[in-house]
Amino acid sequence: MLQCDLTYCHLEGQGEVRQSQSQSSLVEDPTSHMTSSSHITRSPVRNPLSFRMMQIKVTLLDGSLFTCNMEKRARGLQLLEKVYEYINLLEKDYFALSFRDADNNKNWLDPAKEIKKQVRGVPWNFTFNVKFYPSNPAQLSEDITRYFLCLQLRQDVVSGRLPCSFATHTILGSYTVQSELGDYDPEECGPDYTSELCFAPNQTKEMEAKIMELHKTYRGMTPAEAEMHFLENVKKLSMYGVDLHHAKDPEGMAIMLGVCSSGLLVYRDRLRINRFSWPKIVKISYKRNNFYIKIRPGEFDQFESIIGFKLLNHRAAKRLWKVCVEHHSFFRLASPEEPPKKFLSLGSKFRYSGRTLIQSRRASAQISRPAPNFPRCISKKNLLSRSLDGGTLHRKTCILKNPCLNRHSSNPSVFDHFPSERLPSAHLEAVECKSTFSLLLIKDRLGWGQM
Repeated sequence: MLQCDLTYCHLEGQGEVRQSQSQSSLVEDPTSHMTSSSHITRSPVRNPLSFRMMQIKVTLLDGSLFTCNMEKRARGLQLLEKVYEYINLLEKDYFALSFRDADNNKNWLDPAKEIKKQVRGVPWNFTFNVKFYPSNPAQLSEDITRYFLCLQLRQDVVSGRLPCSFATHTILGSYTVQSELGDYDPEECGPDYTSELCFAPNQTKEMEAKIMELHKTYRGMTPAEAEMHFLENVKKLSMYGVDLHHAKDPEGMAIMLGVCSSGLLVYRDRLRINRFSWPKIVKISYKRNNFYIKIRPGEFDQFESIIGFKLLNHRAAKRLWKVCVEHHSFFRLASPEEPPKKFLSLGSKFRYSGRTLIQSRRASAQISRPAPNFPRCISKKNLLSRSLDGGTLHRKTCILKNPCLNRHSSNPSVFDHFPSERLPSAHLEAVECKSTFSLLLIKDRLGWGQM
C-alpha cells in the first residue's frame, strides 16, 4: 500500500489570483406605471432560469461537438459526468476537461469547484482530453477507453507534441490505417490512399509508401487489435504522457519542465538533461513565480537539496504546482490525500480529489457490461503543429477521409515541423547531462520544517 511520500506546499507571496464578483441590483421605478394607454402592452416575461443557465460547448476527441446547458453555479464534476454519459465511458479517471484562459494558457477544469469561478472572461468552451496517460494501456478493461486514448495520442503525434522517428511514424501510421479503414482491398483503395490521412508533422511520400506496405500485411487484424498494437508502440516513446511547461533555470537559461507518471523531467534544447522521480522528491512548493522541489539526500549527500525554477508569473507557477500534485497523487497514492482543514492554515488547500490509479484499476475490474459498440469515425481535423517548446509553427487543415468509401481530399496537408532527429527519442532516454545543468542547490537551512 503506497502512502503519501511528498508534501505539497504553497508559500504565501504576491501575485494571488484576484476574484471579483459584480453585483447588479434591479430597482423598480414607480413612475414606470404612469404611462399612457398607448403603452399598456408590456414586453413578454422572461424565464428567470435563463439568467442562471450557461451554454457549454465541449470538443470531443473525435472532433465532434457536445453542447449542453448548465447552471452557472454548477461544479466541474457535473459537466464531466454529462460528457462521460454522452460518450458512454466508464473508465473515466484518465480523462478531463481543459479550457483556455484569457491569456490562452491551458488549464484543467477542477471537478470540485464551480465552473464560473474557474472560467473567467472567456466563453465556456472546453476540450475533452487525456489527462493521465496510463503507463500500461493493456491494463485498461474496455476497447472504447483504449480507442479514446488512441485518438488523443494520434493528435499528439500529428501535432508534434509527441515526437517520433521515421520508423515509429510508419509503424504507428500503419496501425492507424488498419484501425480506421480495415483490411487492404485493392479494388476499393486507390494507389495512394495513405496520402489522404495525416500521420506525422513531417509526412513524406516515402513514409506513406512504407505505411501502405505494412498495412497490406495486417489482413485479419481487428480494429481493437490494431489499437492495442498502436498503444504498445507509442507508450515506449520518451515524450509519452509528458505535460510540458516553460521555465528558466537559476542562470536564466530557457528550459522546459515536463510532468509525467514517473516524476519531473527537465529539457533544454529539446533534449532531456535531468529527471527527478517521485520517490526522490520530498516536497513541491511555489512562491510568487518560483517553483521549488526538495530532493532526498543522495548516497554521498548529508542534506536535502532544494532546486528552484523560475516561471513566467505566479499563475504559471501555480499551474505547474497543481499538475505535479495531481500526477503524484494519481500515480503514487493508494487514495487521495485529504485537504488541510485548519482554519488558519497558510497556502493553497488544493488537493487532487479524484480516484487514484489503484482505485481506478479496482473499479475497472468490476465492469461487467457487454463490450459497447461504437463507431470509429474518420473526421476532418484542424490541428496546430507545435514544437517541443510549445511555439505554434503553422495552422493547417488535415482532412482524414476514407478512400474505401469513395471520399476524397482535394488537398491533403503535410505539417511542417523541425526534424525529429533533434527531438528526445528512445536512444536519448538514458542520457543524464547533469554536469551541464547548473541548478540552484540550497542546503536545507531555510527553516521550512520537517516534511
